[in-house]
Formats: sequence, C-alpha cells, structure tokens
Amino acid sequence: MIEVLCHNSIRITEGITIYIDPFKIDKTYHDADYIFFTHSHYDHFSLEDIEKVKKEHTVYIVTKDIKEKAETGFPKENVFAVEPNETYDIQGLHFKTTYAYNVNKAFHPKENKWVGYIIEVNHKTYYIAGDTDNIEEIQNIECDEAYIPIGGTYTMNYQEAAELANHIKAKVVIPTHYGSIVGSKEDAIKFKELVKNKEVKILIK
Repeated sequence: MIEVLCHNSIRITEGITIYIDPFKIDKTYHDADYIFFTHSHYDHFSLEDIEKVKKEHTVYIVTKDIKEKAETGFPKENVFAVEPNETYDIQGLHFKTTYAYNVNKAFHPKENKWVGYIIEVNHKTYYIAGDTDNIEEIQNIECDEAYIPIGGTYTMNYQEAAELANHIKAKVVIPTHYGSIVGSKEDAIKFKELVKNKEVKILIK
C-alpha cells in the first residue's frame, strides 16, 4: 500500500514501512523502517514530523546538507548521506537517486545536490521526483509508479509535470506537492486530463 499523506509526504507499506519527506503527520505511527529525505527545506525535513514516525532502529537516508543535523538527533550509524545519480544498497534496500533541481528559479539549485529517489520494494519501483523542474536528467526514468510535483512556484507546474509524465516510462503516475503550500486539487485534475496512455491516481484529496 502507498499513500500520499500530504504535500510530498509519502508512506509505503509493503512488508517494510518507508516514509519520504514526512510532513504534517496527523497521528503517531512510530513504524518507519526507513525515512528518505529529498532535501532540507522545512516541508521536507521536519523534525517534529520525524518524531511521529521514527522508531528505535529507523534508517535515515539524507542529502549531505542534512547529515550533520540528522546525526545530532538520531544514531549516527543509522544515517546515510546520498548524492544524485547514484545506486545504493543500504541494509537490504535497493534504490537509486536522481537529480532534482530548478532550471529557471533559485529555490532548488543544482549545486545543492538534492535528490529524487527510485526505490525498489517487493519487485516494484517507485519514483519520487522531489522538488524539481522537468529537467533533462529525468527524461528517461523507468518505474512502476511515478510521484511528480505539480504545484508550480517551487517546482514544475501541472502542464510541465504532464509533459514529463507523458515522456517517462511509468505505468502509474501520481501528482504530489499541491494542496498544502502551493497548488490545488484543480491542478491535479488538469494534470490528469493532460496525461496520455497512463493511469493517473489522485491521492491527495
């Protein structure tokens, strides 16, 4: 099962429990085997929300700018820093990192080395794009499910996101990064109308 809890906050429960960018968590879970962070902005790396999902042996996958802060609050041996365009096997979990940055705005510079993820769980691959524009490096993504930001302002908007969705090889596409800070349910509906030959699921209501 996979849920988009809010914004870019995603929960995967497929034998193990994985969170990506937990934010505005509305109840206490304490069930995270892994927590992935795409970058250090408050709506993606929230200590308050981490406390609601972490447990004793949670593994934290972080970008390098988060590493020192994460090691202050969590066991150092469970904190792993990653960079874009790499492949990792960490404590039994296989995943790849992708580039995630802005082209014509300054919110997410390429030099920060922030990331998206392609995570493999039970022979399915989940692409979580992170905060990014429709950049060259992600045009050839292959996955089962793709989670793409559509809110505009800080990421691509719904039209740009639909262009990416139509280009990549994904069976299912899910819009994210709307309904909380920027973007609306209407953007998700318009996104769905523009995506061709793929199933689109709207999970943020």
